[in-house]
Amino acid sequence: MPEPLPDGNYPAVEYLRVSLARKIIRHRRRVGLTQAELARRAGIRPETLNRVEHGKRSPRLRTVEKIDRALREVEREGC
Repeated sequence: MPEPLPDGNYPAVEYLRVSLARKIIRHRRRVGLTQAELARRAGIRPETLNRVEHGKRSPRLRTVEKIDRALREVEREGC
């Protein structure tokens, strides 16, 4: 998590990046995918997913949608 500001609030963009990264990592691990497998299924570069999961980059909405769709598809396959 980013360090809080003097007023106790967290920087919004950094907090959003970390929060999104944690959710993606948890979901990816829960369905049993590696980063490379998820990237392939989502149709994105592994480097892009790595940067998103490390909170280094704010992904475009389209990228988040691709990741979400791939994770949901894997969940449906497992049912």
